Amino acid sequence: MNAGVKRLDIDGLGMCHGRRRVLDDIRVPALTAGSLTALIGPNAAGKSTLLCGGAGLAPASGRVLLDGEDLACCPQAERARRMAYLPQTLPGRSRLGVFEAVLSAAMAARPGRGHAAAADLHAVDAVLARLDLTALADRSIDALSGGQRQRVGLAQALVRDPAVLLLDEPTSALDLHHQYRAVDVIRRETRARGLITLLVVHDINLALRFADRVLVLHDGRLVADGKPGAVIDRELLARVYRVDGEVTGIGGRPTVLVHGVVSA
Repeated sequence: MNAGVKRLDIDGLGMCHGRRRVLDDIRVPALTAGSLTALIGPNAAGKSTLLCGGAGLAPASGRVLLDGEDLACCPQAERARRMAYLPQTLPGRSRLGVFEAVLSAAMAARPGRGHAAAADLHAVDAVLARLDLTALADRSIDALSGGQRQRVGLAQALVRDPAVLLLDEPTSALDLHHQYRAVDVIRRETRARGLITLLVVHDINLALRFADRVLVLHDGRLVADGKPGAVIDRELLARVYRVDGEVTGIGGRPTVLVHGVVSA
C-alpha cells in the first residue's frame, strides 16, 4: 500500500475548537518516507489536534498532501487506509483477543477478502513478537492494562502497512523499558517499510534519541523544525517549556537536564 509514497506535506493547516483558534497556519514541508518525526511541545500546544486534522478526523483549513495529492479529495475510508492514526486513549472494552484484534486490523486494510490469508497470519505473529505481545495473544482486550492496550493499538497500526503513521503519545502508559522498546520498533519499522511517521512524544529525550526530525508546537504555532540536536537547546527549553535546562551527553547520548523553572 505504501509502495512509491515519498513525502507528506502539511500546507497551512488551521483548526478551531468553537471560536477558539487551536492551530494557526501550520506549514510542514516534506516529511519523507523512511523518516521518524517527533512532534513535541507543552500541554495544550495543539499536538493531538494536529494529528486529528492530519488524519481528517476533525474540520480543518489548509491541505494535507501525500505526494502532492490533497487527501481531502479522497474518501475517508481510503484516507484511513493510507494513514494509520493511533489516538492516545484506546477503548478498553472488547471481547476480542489480542491476536483477533490485530488480525482484524490487518484484514480491514485489505478489503474485499472474506478470510485471512497466510500472509496476514504471519504479519500478525511478527508484529506481536516485535512488540513483546506474543504471550498475550489469547488474552482478551478488556483484561489488559492501559500500557498493554497501547501496545496492541500500535500493533494494529503497524500491521495495516499504511503509507503514513500518526501516533499520539503511544508510550504514555508504558514503563521505561517498553517506552524505549516501542519507539525503537517504530523507528525500525519506519525505515524498513519506508513509512512516513509523525510521533507525538511527551519525553523530549525520546525525541533526541530516536527522531530524525523534530517539530515544536507552542500556543498553536509551529515554532521550530529541524534535527533534534539543532532544535532542542537551552533557549527553546526556556521559551517553550519555561525551564532552565541544557542538552548534555550522558553515556554518549544527548540528554536534557533540567535545573529549575523559569519565572514568568
